[in-house]
Amino acid sequence: MSSAPDPTPYPLDHLAMRGAGTDAALVLRGETLSWNGLRSRVAHLAGWLAGQVPEKGARVATWAAKGELTCLMPLAAARAGLVHVPINPLLKRAQVGHILSDSGASLLIANAARLASLEEGDVPAACSQMEEKSALDAAAGAEPLEMLSEADPDELCAILYTSGSTGRPKGVMLSHANMWLGAVSVAHYLGMAADDVTLAVLPLSFDYGQNQLLSTWYAGGSAVPLDYLTPRDVIKACARHGITTLAAVPPLWVQLVGQEWPQEAVEGMRRLTNSGGALTVDLVRDLRRIFPDARLFPMYGLTEAFRSTYLDPDLVDDHPTSMGRAIPFAEILVVNGRGEVHEEGELVHCGPLVAQGYWQDPERTAQRFKPAPAASEYGGMAVWSGDNVRRADDGLLYFVGRDDAMIKSAGNRISPQEIEEVAIATGLADEAVALGVPDEKLGHAIHLVVRGSGDEEALRAALRSELPNFMQPAVVRWVEAMPLNPNGKIDRARLARDAA
Repeated sequence: MSSAPDPTPYPLDHLAMRGAGTDAALVLRGETLSWNGLRSRVAHLAGWLAGQVPEKGARVATWAAKGELTCLMPLAAARAGLVHVPINPLLKRAQVGHILSDSGASLLIANAARLASLEEGDVPAACSQMEEKSALDAAAGAEPLEMLSEADPDELCAILYTSGSTGRPKGVMLSHANMWLGAVSVAHYLGMAADDVTLAVLPLSFDYGQNQLLSTWYAGGSAVPLDYLTPRDVIKACARHGITTLAAVPPLWVQLVGQEWPQEAVEGMRRLTNSGGALTVDLVRDLRRIFPDARLFPMYGLTEAFRSTYLDPDLVDDHPTSMGRAIPFAEILVVNGRGEVHEEGELVHCGPLVAQGYWQDPERTAQRFKPAPAASEYGGMAVWSGDNVRRADDGLLYFVGRDDAMIKSAGNRISPQEIEEVAIATGLADEAVALGVPDEKLGHAIHLVVRGSGDEEALRAALRSELPNFMQPAVVRWVEAMPLNPNGKIDRARLARDAA
């Protein structure tokens, strides 16, 4: 990569032009697409989408496993002038219904089993449904849309739904510029090149996962999407495809370092990246032991600003708990309660990676997206993260704590209220409080405190039918009455202390 990243944003579909024509761009389960093949598939899918959804700016949702559809849709939707809404394939029908309704999606593409799981009322009347294979078959015969998009880079490109500390998932609005410059930034500081091969194991429905593809393609490299069942699947894929770049979250790293890694799975590895939670000293040591020649990049980010900091691999051993410094195109300020830049306070992210707010949610947008502090060089709107950090004398940042009740488990950001609402809706709980309790492997384990019937088996069965696996409580504790604080509200702090 060049000595300084190019700050000029382009429409996202221009990423399809980054690689050499006959080189591999996307390795699917049954075939490998060259860059020429990638360009052709994107053009055909874009042409088909434009015919299906002619309204510019309309939302199209995908709810599917990693594959041709989910990998190509970010570029194809951008070329067709549409806004992509990727839905986590682990989500259940009620959550999918909320996302479809909230986004106003005009089209949902999913596999047959997922479509069959939806019930009456889950899909808005104005939203068409199409089975994944049928959509791809139709796209293959469609008139290709060869012309690159001429969209303003500040136009909306994608809506990524993420849980908040309260309420249902909210849609983070990302522009072409947000996603393009995020790809440029990461490819630059990771030092990626055209001969890199990235194993994309993270979900493509959130920013860290999508960037696996986009940063790799910006560098002209090859991406290998993988939905794995066991850690051994990841290791086998690394050996089979000569993987050079592997991104994961701490719970997956814990699983991976407990396995035997053959030499052919290790020898090509150039870099490891981590986000979604901090690495422990022991985990860093184990990764060093298995991958002695790979560079390790701890990173911190939030969907509202994509990525904020990374720690230079050369500093990891001496500063294993640091969040590092700002990534390219990010300005990170530490602001105290008086709005002054200080050595300790709230992390505030400024610059062109800041998202456009929450879709049709001005109240929550105003809570998180506020004018940048006066000290900002970028100005404009900034993301006030809610994370308290400390900046050391050498400029390195360290995480201190968080003000809200967000649960971060197995790399997922989970809204307590979302779990609580589902528990109460079962009719088995009159009141419910979900808490994150520190857990060595998960980051947080979910504890659910419930006042109600006492029928734990029935409650757990109901939760399994409505919530994905990563939102299932590790512990359910029944109480006769919830403790109250002086204001008459449930005393969550006391419940958290009891759970811990």
